[in-house]
Amino acid sequence: MSESEESDGGPVRASDIGSDEDAPPIAEKPYKIIFEANKCFAAGRCAEVADNWEMDLATNLAKPKSYFVGEDELEENIRAAEICPAKKGRGVIHVVDRRTDEEIAPDPNGDGTLSVDW
Repeated sequence: MSESEESDGGPVRASDIGSDEDAPPIAEKPYKIIFEANKCFAAGRCAEVADNWEMDLATNLAKPKSYFVGEDELEENIRAAEICPAKKGRGVIHVVDRRTDEEIAPDPNGDGTLSVDW
């Protein structure tokens, strides 16, 4: 079973994680950040390359300022996902297109499936 599959054998979908009830409209913020905080080891590289990421001094971990981003914030969040060294370079920041439910970055499997490891 790949790391992006649930115990029932089906892939984990980004739309199944968290609640989109309070999310901005997809047309306004078409991208969703899925963050595996339990795997973050506070390297801080995300905060170095993206304004959306900051180091939380109380927990000594990174955290996003927003879990929903628009086109104007996309590239910096992709860079944060790709530069994250956690999980041996597979990263713990996942940028997902809410319109297609596909992982854009880091997409280590190369097929758009969500590469979470819970």
